[in-house]
Amino acid sequence: MLEKNSVGIVAAQTAHFEQALTLKSGAVLPQFDLVYETYGKLNADQSNAVLICHALSGTHHVAGKYSADDKYPGWWDNLIGPGKPLDTNNFFVIGVNNLGGCHGSTGPSSINPANGQPWGAEFPVLTVEDWVASQAMLADYLGIKQLAAVVGGSLGGMQALQWTLAYPERVRHALVIASAPNLTAQNMAFNEVARQAIITDPEFHGGDYYAHGVVPRRGLRIARMLGHITYLSDDAMGAKFGRKLKDGIRYSFDAEFEMESYLRYQGDKFAGEFDANTYLRMTRALDYYDPALAFDNDLSAALKTVQASFLVVSFTSDWRFSPARSREIVKALLDNERTVSYAEVTAAHGHDAFLMPDAHYHAILRTYLDKVRV
Repeated sequence: MLEKNSVGIVAAQTAHFEQALTLKSGAVLPQFDLVYETYGKLNADQSNAVLICHALSGTHHVAGKYSADDKYPGWWDNLIGPGKPLDTNNFFVIGVNNLGGCHGSTGPSSINPANGQPWGAEFPVLTVEDWVASQAMLADYLGIKQLAAVVGGSLGGMQALQWTLAYPERVRHALVIASAPNLTAQNMAFNEVARQAIITDPEFHGGDYYAHGVVPRRGLRIARMLGHITYLSDDAMGAKFGRKLKDGIRYSFDAEFEMESYLRYQGDKFAGEFDANTYLRMTRALDYYDPALAFDNDLSAALKTVQASFLVVSFTSDWRFSPARSREIVKALLDNERTVSYAEVTAAHGHDAFLMPDAHYHAILRTYLDKVRV
């Protein structure tokens, strides 16, 4: 059943690009597809478009459902729709599956036109800069010269920030949520452990497991379990699971605690839906992103060319992308006398708080976005 303020039944679309895309690594994609969805209507002067950038395991399916009885709406459905904080009565919202993804856009499991086989290990390593460049091509494809806003949480927030650097005149507002200007060493370490779980899985076959008809399921499972631990706060874990046992102590290594059962379920579910090669590339793009690197690690110097206005949001219990990292972005923008609003939301959900329908958080977004459409 569809709720009254849902965007309704939606369908994915595909944009095909024949022009080659030269990546930051120097590798070249001769052609590629981007899968996307749109919600709302583009106005006459194409000034109300909002791009949603997804996080690590996100997709183009941001809002709505694929059928009336679909149990799973888009991953940010609580935020986007008629009358919601990102109101589709006012905005034309675009969700896109990033290049290198595994939900329709060209990625490692796609066919390499050079040999008619899946790209596999030969698919190039991507960067946040590459994603933004391909998203700009999608905006061109849709006839949009300037975006009213680019919105993203976590890795999506890095993309929103990069938009203001790569195309300063093409974006009026950037909403950077639960994000950071680069990863800490600890965050990079989590990513490396996850990648090693995949790479050392016997079914990985150097990234060419498609040819063997297998999936490195064990590695993906462990990677996702590790990720879930970092996305939640200790308080959220305690409130949801605590030390609850499923059926009493059995003195075994089975899933005796509810937390163990939850992690195993999430790991199994993810391993059945996500591509291992995509996971490797998404986490590597996270590692590489660092706009201050070319400016002697001076973020203020890196953001000197920014023209957009910003809303930066962090969450008190987010230890993976802590409020202190968001404040680094705010300081760099203020150093350049740019317009920036900052909100630090008290929330118990950890990093996942940016996905939750928290009333205070949504009120902040609604207030800011109401100003965006003026």
